[in-house]
Amino acid sequence: MEVVQEVALRLVVGGVDTHKDLHVAAVVDEHDHVLASKSFATTRQGYRQMLAWMRSFGQLRCIGVEARGTYGAGLLRYMQNAGVEVLEVTTPDKHDRRKRGKNDDLDAQNAAHAAFAGKRTVTPKTRDGMIESLRVLKACRKTAVAARRVALQMIHNTIVCAPDDLRDTLRKMTRMQLVRTLAAWRPDLTDDRNVISAYRVSLKSLGRRYLELHDEVADLDAMISATVDELAPNLVARNSIGHAGAAQLLLTAGDNPERLHSEASFAALCGVSPVPASSGKTTRHRLNRGGDRAANSALHITAIGRLRTDPRTKA
Repeated sequence: MEVVQEVALRLVVGGVDTHKDLHVAAVVDEHDHVLASKSFATTRQGYRQMLAWMRSFGQLRCIGVEARGTYGAGLLRYMQNAGVEVLEVTTPDKHDRRKRGKNDDLDAQNAAHAAFAGKRTVTPKTRDGMIESLRVLKACRKTAVAARRVALQMIHNTIVCAPDDLRDTLRKMTRMQLVRTLAAWRPDLTDDRNVISAYRVSLKSLGRRYLELHDEVADLDAMISATVDELAPNLVARNSIGHAGAAQLLLTAGDNPERLHSEASFAALCGVSPVPASSGKTTRHRLNRGGDRAANSALHITAIGRLRTDPRTKA
């Protein structure tokens, strides 16, 4: 009976090393001593079993999770819905890892130790709001833009190597004239052994691919703009802040911006806060090379636009 009461009163902290198919969990007690380690499936049933297993050692204070943005995303949502505090554990201590070695159990234990000590931990962004929808749309748009760029490069490379009769008619067209002309071609598909016919088939395929990706990007842009207008109409109303830049700043802040306690913390998150680099009698600062570089780029583009159009920024 006394043992049961001790377990019920004991505070424990969990740590999880995330993987695609299995998560490895560890539990430490109130003295930061490892109690146990165990593997669980990356399914809802596995998350339920992991939570029950951790709570069997005592009152669960919090959980430290590695890679909560990728393999740990499902676990993060489940634990937050269960009312468990989740901390994101950042890069492990390289010196400690070099001394102790590395395996999944040690990584889970290190995550638990970090969560217990409050070191190398940050409050993670939630993944269940409109900003998560915005993130998915932007990620899809990014890949569509990259594929469209590759299709255009292939078109130009193919035209450079094409026979003179084809190359002379296409080389002076603008980009959209060229793409629409190629997409409208009706080559003889049965004559693919002929060099000119093969070039025509290839260029038509690339032209249609480019137009399809162009329409896909336009559709995604419309959805992203509508989401940004609903989330932050005052932000896009400001000078030199477009929907793309506003969307990135919203993604960086996340669905739970209350985790950012000041403007300075948001500046550090975006990598725009100056970093002290003083020594002895020399007092100076250097640029911050860390932080979210996409948010840093969005703020840089906004600053350039305001330097041209905003009187206060000019001053």
